[in-house]
Amino acid sequence: MPDGPKRPTRTPIVAGWREWAGLPDLDIPWIKVKLDTGARTSALHAFDLEELPGDRVRFSVHPWQESDADPTTVECAVHDRRVVRSSSGHTQERIVVLTAIELAGRTVQAEVTLSNRDQMGFRMLVGREALRQGFVVDPARSFQAGRAPKEIRRRNRGRI
Repeated sequence: MPDGPKRPTRTPIVAGWREWAGLPDLDIPWIKVKLDTGARTSALHAFDLEELPGDRVRFSVHPWQESDADPTTVECAVHDRRVVRSSSGHTQERIVVLTAIELAGRTVQAEVTLSNRDQMGFRMLVGREALRQGFVVDPARSFQAGRAPKEIRRRNRGRI
């Protein structure tokens, strides 16, 4: 039986359950993320959401955990709208944007839902649809891709 078409293979990157990432399309160079294989799509903390004409959205992001320092305001196209079930079982319609995520030296395109994650430990979850683009998660490890520079880590902890 002849082999089917060959698909290029990439060696998967082993990442920990939490990592530092960047969102270049959103002008966010550093954000601590939780890699969540139980979540289908990725989710980003967003507030002050404003739907704009032409199927666009404007929102702000606090990139640091438990802090409202250094907010970034973003405007981008709405990719989709979806009903999402949270880990607590509640459903909510969320706006979905398509953006690049830089993680462990690899950049992938991901669908990211926008929601208020103020009460959550991480401002962003990276879900399995993004992770399947070349990542394996080792739940016993953290920061396999390295740590952010000391100044960024201090800012994330509120020690500016």
